[in-house]
Amino acid sequence: MTGDRSAPSPADTKRGRDHDGAREQRMVPEAEFRSYYGRPVLKPPVWDWMVPAYLFTGGLAAGSAVLAAGADVTGRPRLRRAGRLGSLAALTASGVLLVGDLGRPERFHHMLRVAKPTSPMSVGTWIVTAFSPGAGVAAIDELVPRRFSRTLLGRLLHRIARPAGMSAALVAPGLASYTAVLLSHTAVPAWKEAGEVLPFVFTGSAAAASGGLGMVFTPVDEAAPARWFAICGATTELAASSLLESRLGLVGEAYTTGRAHRLRRGSEVLTVFGLVGTLLGRRNRTVAGVAGLALAAGSALQRFGVFAAGVASAKDPKYTVVPQRERLERGSRASASAVHGSSGPVPG
Repeated sequence: MTGDRSAPSPADTKRGRDHDGAREQRMVPEAEFRSYYGRPVLKPPVWDWMVPAYLFTGGLAAGSAVLAAGADVTGRPRLRRAGRLGSLAALTASGVLLVGDLGRPERFHHMLRVAKPTSPMSVGTWIVTAFSPGAGVAAIDELVPRRFSRTLLGRLLHRIARPAGMSAALVAPGLASYTAVLLSHTAVPAWKEAGEVLPFVFTGSAAAASGGLGMVFTPVDEAAPARWFAICGATTELAASSLLESRLGLVGEAYTTGRAHRLRRGSEVLTVFGLVGTLLGRRNRTVAGVAGLALAAGSALQRFGVFAAGVASAKDPKYTVVPQRERLERGSRASASAVHGSSGPVPG
């Protein structure tokens, strides 16, 4: 009959609308992301504070080695000394943190038994091994007392210090970024989904911290390379960090909520403060030193914030389930489009 209204279909009822578009009460509640016995879908990382601290000190060692090599070539002995000793100190701290996390020192030795190019952990172990001798020799040259520098051994050490420092600088980009690749190759959603951006965050953060360290321990008349290094690093870190939050969709919430959000906002404030201080304090040692400390602290908070985001994303099942469903739906749509595109009318 004309004017009769048919009953709403089950699909319309689930969408909460009748045929006139009026809103109805939902018949099916929103899905909740739960797992058996309330346990997470993924096992959260069991690492403690030593791991994010290692992420920071490794980047600081790498950036300082690059800065020291540049200072050596351009004739800036005080900046070279600050970079070499800073790299050695950060490298030593990295070794202590790494062994502390592994539990037993021989475990690091065991990882050197094989070299697996497909394993970020194996590649990272060899990067650290290749970086350490050059950084160590260059730093020891700075520590040799003046009376021993005139001996045959002292002169030999001084001759090989520059190529040793250069070799460390060549390996340094890998040391600064391999930890980001390592994290992104885990199943932790906040790290895995950020695999394309995280290396830029880490390398920018490393440059900002090492440039800041150079500004702290070097007079302003020699610190120009450290300032530019810090400016470039801080700018890269801020840009990549913003991109990290904007392009991850749902998983990006792990970076913008909770403890990770507080740590990364603190990092952003300190990095911006350090960047402004670097630009304004080119002639003032005190301002430059405060800015350098702010950049180093911001870099450290960035690593701890990224680590906290990964732990939070592993604990909440939605960060694992929703991206998987979206990838499956995209794959299904792509397959359907391919089949539909290939099945056209047969030409007569």
